Amino acid sequence: MKYIEYMQLNPFQRFWYNFSTAMKAFPGKVKAFFVAIGTLIVNFFKGIGKGVAAYVSRFIKGDWATKLSYIIMGTGNFSKGQYIKGLLYFLLEIAYIAYMIFFGWGYMKKFPTLGTVEQGMQINPATGGYELMPGDYSMLILLYGVLTIVITAIFLVVYVVNTVSAYKIQQSVLAGEKPATFKEELKDLLDNRFHVTLLAFPTLTISVFTILPLVFMILIAFTNYNKAHLAPGKLFTWVGFETFSEIFAMTEGASKGATFIELTKWTLIWAVFATVLNYLFGMILALMINKKGIKFKALWRTLFVITVAVPQFVTLLLMNQMLQVDGAVNVLLMNLGLIDKGILFLNSTALIARITVIVVNCWIGIPYTILITSGILMNIPADLYESATIDGAGPVRSFFSITLPYMLFVTTPYLITNFIGNVNNFNVIYLLTTGGPSTENLYQAGYTDLLVTWLFKLTMNSQDYNLAAAVGILVFIVCATLSLITFNLTKSAKNEEEFS
Repeated sequence: MKYIEYMQLNPFQRFWYNFSTAMKAFPGKVKAFFVAIGTLIVNFFKGIGKGVAAYVSRFIKGDWATKLSYIIMGTGNFSKGQYIKGLLYFLLEIAYIAYMIFFGWGYMKKFPTLGTVEQGMQINPATGGYELMPGDYSMLILLYGVLTIVITAIFLVVYVVNTVSAYKIQQSVLAGEKPATFKEELKDLLDNRFHVTLLAFPTLTISVFTILPLVFMILIAFTNYNKAHLAPGKLFTWVGFETFSEIFAMTEGASKGATFIELTKWTLIWAVFATVLNYLFGMILALMINKKGIKFKALWRTLFVITVAVPQFVTLLLMNQMLQVDGAVNVLLMNLGLIDKGILFLNSTALIARITVIVVNCWIGIPYTILITSGILMNIPADLYESATIDGAGPVRSFFSITLPYMLFVTTPYLITNFIGNVNNFNVIYLLTTGGPSTENLYQAGYTDLLVTWLFKLTMNSQDYNLAAAVGILVFIVCATLSLITFNLTKSAKNEEEFS
């Protein structure tokens, strides 16, 4: 379709054209996404192959000190006069060996089984009586096993760096160059390689406090760690993909599979409504405030800022009380003669409860959208609206042809992150309804539970830790896939510097 033909379409035809075009391109984008992942995996293994080849090449071409560095770290540096650097490599090797001998190996050898000796009452040979004898602690075996694997991976990186350093200094000496002293290398870390110095500590803390716990929780999904296998009294072990098969198993009654499907549908419905309504209503209110002729604009903006300044959990707890049977909302409606008895907004039927949480979320979320969109709306060139008015476009046509496309172009990343945030919006659901109304048709969940609140209940109420970890993995996969594909379909990603 030509641009002139496209501009002659009405807003609904234009929306349908864009939607159908996006749907036609969607399979290709999905295919390209998985092809890119496949290419990344292939390049990863190619990189490993090249690394191994370079590792062997350095050993073949290296002198005696470089070859010895493959066994005793730091020898190559020490032999060429870099005593401090060589000593540091050697001490790291000694520290790793000591760690494995006195701590790490004891957990690594039990890692494949996560323990075999269960805690229980046994006869103590020394006293001849029954005593509670300690057994293997599966949780610590898994935790320290993962820690040991991470430490080993870091050590292997340092080990390879040691061989590279030994070979480089060998080449420098052969070329007649003087090896850099330890002081010179420290100075280089504060000058040419200052980015390495700055990123070292954040990378270490992210690895320890984010990546390590994340890997640990992912591995929990592949075990049978639940209320029947609680450590340290009981052992748990690896079960592969058995937990995931339970999630997708469709059986009658309050099965885990049926609960997962039902909550997934409601989570997506909730995320769409919570994102779209907040965005549209917030934009409309921002347009009204910024419209020429509106008085006291600063006052209206201040009122909405005040609502944002109140902590969200305070607002939600207050709304929870106001929506009770004897709360302020029901009292007001009865005094006005609109109802005869109080309405159970949060605990009557699934439909009423779901509509209520969506409406309350609008009350909380619209002020944020107003603040975000106000600045963007004021930056839309006024001559666009003037030209549209001259061409006979009314307010509605100007909104759908100028305002909305411009806003979507600028705020698409915000919409994506807001959508993902609503998928994982724990506060609104838990503080308003606690997942209710409760039902026996769902496993450990209520009708307004999202996947994230169900995950919380599985962890805190029923101790289904493996199931909760599996649900968390699936939520991450869905959110990450939708975010990447959706963003790459938008003009924000295709034309970062141009709006048309």
